Amino acid sequence: MLFSDNSRYSYVNSPLIEVICQLRFPTILSIGSTDPAQFQEAVREEFPRYAARQEQQPPKLVNPNTPQAKLEPQPPITNYNFISTDGLWKVNLTKDFVALSTLRYTTWEDFAQKLDKVLALFIQIYQPAFFERLGLRYVNAFSRNRLGLQEELWDDLINAPFIGVLSEPDVDEKLTGKCALDVEMSLGENRRMKLHAGPGLLGGGKQDPEPKFILDGDFSVAGKQLPAQSIAGDLDALHDYAVRLFNAAVTRELHDAMGPTPIG
Repeated sequence: MLFSDNSRYSYVNSPLIEVICQLRFPTILSIGSTDPAQFQEAVREEFPRYAARQEQQPPKLVNPNTPQAKLEPQPPITNYNFISTDGLWKVNLTKDFVALSTLRYTTWEDFAQKLDKVLALFIQIYQPAFFERLGLRYVNAFSRNRLGLQEELWDDLINAPFIGVLSEPDVDEKLTGKCALDVEMSLGENRRMKLHAGPGLLGGGKQDPEPKFILDGDFSVAGKQLPAQSIAGDLDALHDYAVRLFNAAVTRELHDAMGPTPIG
């Protein structure tokens, strides 16, 4: 089962390491041509730390499917960062998207409330005609050491559809160097999901050598014109998919080890 019920829980030992919501819009050239001082002033109370960096874009294919096809380099874009005092919340702004991310997610309601404030200020200042894509991404990293489950196999903690051949009794986890699930699929109604699931090392294992089980779900809605009025409903639907995916992935043993408390 890829999607289970939508029961919601708060976990004492939550595996969430980052939650990101990104909204893409038709290019606004004024963002990047001058520093976004008005936007900074609007969000500065909650996001007082500021940084900006130049990001190189991949080359663009020009005249595809013709003898004149070629790759043209693209100019870098400026990514403006507005960061909370504790460094756990961040707003990113470029000429093409605005995003909110957090390293300390508690509930959907709390995240959505902060997003509403940021988005309302962005719309008030820049007045985008519409949005082209909404994305909601949940990155989980399950640690057996943290949960006191060092002796358990991933097969005991993660349900079969998410661990591939590791669910088979004749496959030795310790002898398997790599096993990952990567899925891209339509969810209907212009909604899509990109999923990565499998054991891996955070940061390449440079600071933490313990393999974690990564469950990274990126849910999105895309269309030619997504009005601002539809954003709340679309994001609620994407959040519901994220909850149901998480519930389908974890076994009862893992669920109990994380210390669940029902929400709602």
